[in-house]
Amino acid sequence: MKQIAGPLRRAVIYGLISYLGLVLINNSELNLPNMWIAYLPMFIGVYVATQWLDKKLGD
Repeated sequence: MKQIAGPLRRAVIYGLISYLGLVLINNSELNLPNMWIAYLPMFIGVYVATQWLDKKLGD
């Protein structure tokens, strides 16, 4: 059970933070020619936040 707890925890953290980020960007009424200009930095930030939070919760 311990082998699946870490990846599952990371997936849940990543899913929640990325969903909140997408909601925030999509409701911000940005009018960009390509929305990846906003999505790419958001997903990089979500990845970094997920790694940091996972290390804090994993101990």
